[in-house]
Amino acid sequence: MLRRLQHWGFAAAVCSCLAAPALAGDCQLGRVDLRGGWGQTGFSVEIADDEQERAKGLMFRESMPRGAGMLFVYDRPQSAAFWMKNTLIPLDIIFLDENGLVTSVHENAVPGDLSPIPGGDEVFAVLEINGGLARRYGIAPGTQVRHQIFSASSAVWPC
Repeated sequence: MLRRLQHWGFAAAVCSCLAAPALAGDCQLGRVDLRGGWGQTGFSVEIADDEQERAKGLMFRESMPRGAGMLFVYDRPQSAAFWMKNTLIPLDIIFLDENGLVTSVHENAVPGDLSPIPGGDEVFAVLEINGGLARRYGIAPGTQVRHQIFSASSAVWPC
């Protein structure tokens, strides 16, 4: 279902961009926004919301645009750990709770490393971006993230 919405969301985003500028408070399925005391930034994201997509992640990709990433989404908060098997580029791995709050950041995960990278016990989503960008932007525990997956009633930064 989310995959269909993602494609529909992309088409709607293209149409709305052509018709009128997007409002600052709008959430788009293919984008995450982050903010903290350091300022605000955003990334275009692919959504990995089922077991097969989460298992593949960003494996075998030789590069990724600087403003891009992947958002892994779980059905419910749970224990989560990542590894870098078959991943060719260094990544920053950002763990999020169900309210859209960054709880942990692992910087510059080493390509090909099979060591588990634990994110904690209440992980609802994980954002992977190019290695080094979390430090460059100041993304750290406590950073707020806005996206449609976070419930409007409990989100730290609602849509």
